[in-house]
Amino acid sequence: MKVLVTGVAGTLGRLVAMRLVERGHDVIGIDRRPWPNAPESIEMYEHDIRKRTAEDVFRTRRPQAAIHMATVTHLVHKSPDRMRVNLYGTRAFIQHCHKYGVKQAIFVGRHTYYGAAADSPLYHTEDEPPMSAHTFPELADLVAADLYASSALWRYPEIATCVLRIVYTLGPSKHGTLGSYLKGSTVPVVMGFDPLIHFIHEEDAAEAIVTALSRKLHGVYNVSGPSPVPISAIVRAVGGRPFPVPATLVRLGLRRLALPNLPPAAIDHLKYPIVVDSDAFKRATDYQHRYDERETIDAFRAAR
Repeated sequence: MKVLVTGVAGTLGRLVAMRLVERGHDVIGIDRRPWPNAPESIEMYEHDIRKRTAEDVFRTRRPQAAIHMATVTHLVHKSPDRMRVNLYGTRAFIQHCHKYGVKQAIFVGRHTYYGAAADSPLYHTEDEPPMSAHTFPELADLVAADLYASSALWRYPEIATCVLRIVYTLGPSKHGTLGSYLKGSTVPVVMGFDPLIHFIHEEDAAEAIVTALSRKLHGVYNVSGPSPVPISAIVRAVGGRPFPVPATLVRLGLRRLALPNLPPAAIDHLKYPIVVDSDAFKRATDYQHRYDERETIDAFRAAR
């Protein structure tokens, strides 16, 4: 099958593309960033998904399936172009899929869209609305992209659209929201709180995306790996030292203390857990993660 992958030059995009090639698919990659030394088996196009040149790839190559990962996810990324990349890029992706006969479309989102709050349920299910747009402005554009992709379920019923909300990824690449947070020798935690953190090995996340494609999933699905672990335990396991900080100091900013720069709204994500129920995905695909919590943490620590 001919599969188009946007955001293919990213860490997760590369892992997904390589798995698709291993399974015999013809892979077409689109990314604004270059992929130096990309495998010759992957047909690469250095384009912006919002531009006409990207649409031309859909028009001329006619993929049967497409996976969208071309979103800006860095929480401290302040570029005014971010909303246009995330929301308008997702809209262009869905519209191209409809216009050029793509049969399967997968949008890769995040579990953090559900939002962190004191009154949040213990496990978030797929039928709950993403609430982080109201409490975490830096995530508003990503939530909007997720909701637009979800609208394709009824807008274009001829496309088997799948929206995946994947927990934090962690692994040897050291990339991702959780990996960036854990990279320092001293890691800030909110004094008096120790929330559970739900994460998955980056290799398992890539496998879940490819599995969703092979099973032709249609709908919204949470994806998780091993059981969640308290944030203080993760920090110590990767070789770091938890640094308790009063919530008010976190809001004032941590850069002055030479600690990770976090948006003010991130304080809730350091206080309250976001744990998802991924049973629906497992039932639909028979998917099982390969790496447990210790192996995932050790993979990150070895690279770190």
